[in-house]
Amino acid sequence: MRVNGTEIKLDGECTLMEFLVSKGYPIGQIAVEMNGGIVSRTAYETVTLSDGDSLEVVTFMGGG
Repeated sequence: MRVNGTEIKLDGECTLMEFLVSKGYPIGQIAVEMNGGIVSRTAYETVTLSDGDSLEVVTFMGGG
């Protein structure tokens, strides 16, 4: 699987939510694109990842 341009190996089947939490992403402050499409936050717990997937995870930053 590719995450933000880096190849990683999945340690078995998991949901997008499980993956994001395991990697420490702040769920309320990110947007996820999977295989070219935006994934709604309500779908994170039902979307299952596989080795062929490509994710882009963007973290929102505050500032002025």
